[in-house]
Amino acid sequence: MHVLAPLLAPFWFAQLFTGAKSFVDNPLIGSPRLNALGLHAGRVRLAQAMTARRRKGLAAAVDPAHRATFDRDGVVEIRDFLPAAAFRDLQEQIIAYRGPAREMVQGDTITRRLALDPTARRAIPAFETFRRDPRWQALARYVAGFDIEPLLYLQSILPQRHNAPPDPQLAFHADTFYPAMKAWLFLEDVPVEAGPFAYVKGSHKLTPQRLAWEKQRSLTARDGDCRLSARGSLRIDVGELEAMDLPQPSVFAVPANTLLIADTFGFHARSPASVPATRVEIWAYGRRNPFRLARGWDIWSLPGLAERRIPLRWWLGDKAAGLVRQPWRPVGLKGAAEG
Repeated sequence: MHVLAPLLAPFWFAQLFTGAKSFVDNPLIGSPRLNALGLHAGRVRLAQAMTARRRKGLAAAVDPAHRATFDRDGVVEIRDFLPAAAFRDLQEQIIAYRGPAREMVQGDTITRRLALDPTARRAIPAFETFRRDPRWQALARYVAGFDIEPLLYLQSILPQRHNAPPDPQLAFHADTFYPAMKAWLFLEDVPVEAGPFAYVKGSHKLTPQRLAWEKQRSLTARDGDCRLSARGSLRIDVGELEAMDLPQPSVFAVPANTLLIADTFGFHARSPASVPATRVEIWAYGRRNPFRLARGWDIWSLPGLAERRIPLRWWLGDKAAGLVRQPWRPVGLKGAAEG
């Protein structure tokens, strides 16, 4: 690699001003020396400041109670999100739909995703009731910090399907060094035994304790024994929370028709499942370059492009296989609720 360093150095430097997070893929991001001088901590602080600036311009559209809850906790739970009849139609149409599916195996757990592409949307017309809901539109954009259309999938979580080490998503972690949005509209009840989402309320805030933790972790992440931390998704032991003045995790065992939306800079995890359940949900994901000034002006949010992004991403991932790892393997036509 040292032979190519002069050629790659401008690329590595440019990545400092993007959402690039891997301590192993970029020697500047992973440098203990530079991080001791404050590189990682500086990127975290700047990303938070710019997100706060963009969120100010998006705040007016959000229900004040939801905004206050999010600002305090980093996560919002809204039960009975859709009218009962609309939700029932959505459930029935999703259960009946079969489409091209992708699966990823982590530990003993299978995650299945189906793109909510034009074909799926024609088969599931009730989906538009959710997608166009102004509460969803406003809250998704506020949490992401961008006026963008999130990626939307049908997702199934199938724990205890393999005789393998535990799912790495059971470890509490932050997805990135900057604010990002994930959301779930649960199509079925999610009891404790099915492995619900867990979140450390308030951990989305950049406190002095959190910043010190980020800096300390950046010194060892590259050479540590945790592969996912080395790739920029820092893991944390729940025993460390008290020193950061954070509470113990909250577990969101919720009924069907609950919307859950969170800033995944906050510490979160999947709870352990005690049964081989099948959890079905609409799953949304929204993040962009955290150092972008503009809230909007996103070409990929335009109608006609937004709903085609996921198949395009999968296709590009397949074409780059061998150069870039493609964890999402095609498994043919499947339904979200298939066990």
